[in-house]
Amino acid sequence: MANTKSALKYIRKTETRALRNRQVKTRLKTFAKKVDAASAAGDKEALAVAARDFISILDKAGKNGLVHPNKIARQKARCARLLAA
Repeated sequence: MANTKSALKYIRKTETRALRNRQVKTRLKTFAKKVDAASAAGDKEALAVAARDFISILDKAGKNGLVHPNKIARQKARCARLLAA
């Protein structure tokens, strides 16, 4: 257990950040599944909406350093390829 007040505060901050990061990553996975489902169904309009939302969430997660920039670029490129097909 932590001995100082600052160490206790750091533990609280870490728990809060970990919870927020877990929520964002879970949301990313959910929207990735929506893109895959729309692609598999062949519904262009649903795919466009799902891809737009997924890319927006990706950019927000990247802005906070939660997702690696190369992963963001790769997933955005895959969405663009699905939309073009």
